[in-house]
Order: sequence, then structure tokens, then C-alpha cells
Amino acid sequence: MSVPRNVLRFEVLLYASLMLDALSVAFQDRTPNPDMTDQMITTATLIAGGMILLLVYFVWLAAQKRKNWPRWVLGAALVLSVISLAQIIGEKGVELDSGIEIVSCVLTTIGLYFSFTGDAQGWFNA
Repeated sequence: MSVPRNVLRFEVLLYASLMLDALSVAFQDRTPNPDMTDQMITTATLIAGGMILLLVYFVWLAAQKRKNWPRWVLGAALVLSVISLAQIIGEKGVELDSGIEIVSCVLTTIGLYFSFTGDAQGWFNA
């Protein structure tokens, strides 16, 4: 059985979004200061990388294994990302890494929209 067009769009857009997230992590400021030690920076970077890998797995589960629940987890992660991004922009303004995150959130939103519309309806198992 071939993958519906909207599911393929969902998969491509979310993988692109996660690649941008990885790029955003790469551009984050890693300068140690009294508030952020080297160990804290390393831990935060490893956790961000682990989260990206987990979300890649969720996209694969949704698109290829037809699981429904990962789409909802990805939607919840999007909401948390938007809240976090709004706080970061409020504190620091728009910088390179937050600009990349804005594009990533837009791609995720469009991808999730495709996963719930058109020929994608009925692809995912409950």
C-alpha cells in the first residue's frame, strides 16, 4: 500500500523541521558564564539532541507505522516549542537560532495540518 500524498508531505515537512532544530542547536550560544557552566551546556546540548532523535522516531512511527498517538505527541511538542520560543524572543529578541526555530515551528504546523487533512484521514490507526 502506498503512502498517501498528505502523509508524505507531513513526513517531509517534519523531518525538515527537525533538521532545522538540529541546526538551531548548533548555532546556540555555548559561552560558559556564572549561570551556565560547561557541564550544564553539554548536558543541555545532549538532551536537545536526544529529544530531536525521539521526535524523528515519532514522525517515523506516525508516517510509516500508521500510529495515531505520535501525531498528538508532536502537536503537544509544537505547543510547548511555541511557548518556549515566545519566552526566548521576549527576553533576547529574534536572533539567528530563534529565527531558525520560527521557521521550524511553521514547518511543523503545516506538516501537522497535512497529517489531519485530505487523504491522510484514515491512514493512521487509533
